[in-house]
Amino acid sequence: MDIGVFIPIGNNGWLISSTSPQYTPTFDLNREVVLRAERYGFDFALSMIKLRGFGGKSRFWDDNLESFTLMAGLAAITSRIELYATVAVLTLPPAIVARMATTIDSISHGRFGVNLVTGWQKAEYDQMGLWPGDEHFKYRYDLLSEYATVMQDLWSKGQCDLKGKYYTMNDCRLGPLPSRQIPLICAGTSDAGMAFAAKYCTYNFCSGNGEMNDPLDCADSVARLKACTDATGTKTKALALTMIIADETDEAAMAKWEHYKAGVDLDAIGWRSDQAAADKNAADNSTAGRIRRREPLPHNGTRLVGSYASVARMLDEMSEIDGLAGVMLTFDDFVIGIEQFGQRIQPLMRSRQKLAAAAA
Repeated sequence: MDIGVFIPIGNNGWLISSTSPQYTPTFDLNREVVLRAERYGFDFALSMIKLRGFGGKSRFWDDNLESFTLMAGLAAITSRIELYATVAVLTLPPAIVARMATTIDSISHGRFGVNLVTGWQKAEYDQMGLWPGDEHFKYRYDLLSEYATVMQDLWSKGQCDLKGKYYTMNDCRLGPLPSRQIPLICAGTSDAGMAFAAKYCTYNFCSGNGEMNDPLDCADSVARLKACTDATGTKTKALALTMIIADETDEAAMAKWEHYKAGVDLDAIGWRSDQAAADKNAADNSTAGRIRRREPLPHNGTRLVGSYASVARMLDEMSEIDGLAGVMLTFDDFVIGIEQFGQRIQPLMRSRQKLAAAAA
């Protein structure tokens, strides 16, 4: 099973709490996380893009770095790990992103890919005058299909002449070509999102139901993606997104989680929920739909909380999900978490034995 890290490009990582580790994102922090991940045999690192945070007492995600420039810097100082940057497609034309990606492909010597985000949080784009109107909620995957087509044409042929509804290319050129067809990732959870992923992407993140310590939390979502790829005859691989909170004992790890829960930032969560409510027709299985119906916790995605041995056992159980290619990890404290994983968790995992030995 592949293992990746969702690096802390936004302040406070993925815990919406005033009692969790508090920090501002920096290049130095992300360099430390990715270099340690590479040392321990992680397969990939991915950075998100977030253009406006949720506020509240914790100022959650009010401070964020930019994804492509960060990953270009990391590409120059790493040698093996795959790197993925994220583009908010409403902010940059596809031909420009294709050229940016080709440049980082050159820096990394063929270790770069692009994560595509259609945009569910109106305020991110409206603050810059880039929101195309609430109709975007309905047609965003039609737009994204044209966006991906432009990039893939340019990467494979160096030329695109697409005349679409959203993008018009007039003999658009790109050179030199990248060293490979640059892989695309998305996190399509709705039916439309998964259909897009199955057609255009190498990987898709399959969200779970937000259950704690359930290794099979994402199994239904992985099965939905597999049905889509079977229908389209493609081989898009499923990745799960999982938070790890670990310690010497189950009790010590759970005490951390309870401490973070005590500081849950309800104002930040409320603002996020209000943004999600803007998409009136959001399906229950879409990003906005999932946000609206989940309880207000510091982290309401899949999370494994327990001893090093318990977390290793649960990750091994996840690896047995039919169709799951890998897991992208977040941690309550990233530098400590990477060390815990590399030194204490990975050596206990059957699904990572060869890499654990190599890292040791």
